[in-house]
Amino acid sequence: QVQLVQSGGGWVQAGASLTLSCTLSGRDPTRYSMGWFRQTPGGREFVAAMHSSTGRTYSAASVEGRFTISRDNANHTEHLRMTNLKPEDTGFYYCAADKAAMVTSTPDYWGQGTQVTVSS
Repeated sequence: QVQLVQSGGGWVQAGASLTLSCTLSGRDPTRYSMGWFRQTPGGREFVAAMHSSTGRTYSAASVEGRFTISRDNANHTEHLRMTNLKPEDTGFYYCAADKAAMVTSTPDYWGQGTQVTVSS
């Protein structure tokens, strides 16, 4: 059984920064790639992810240059550092884990989600 536990999030003003964290626990945690998605009124969208083999990171165009993903392998924790937040970043953020080397749109596991609200 794999579990993803998220922390972070909250309410901030535009221009501020937040860090979300996601810790993976369970059997063989190193076999999973991890990434982030967000749910907005427009639907669910990919935010960022890290390739489990190469460590290369990928970000949505809307967050490129503002959001950074990193992974603490010793603690099986992935962080999403969000800077220069904009009101359009408001949403419910989920981390995800996938057996594939790169998280897909249908990952194997989801975190519980956390709300991020950015006011103008």
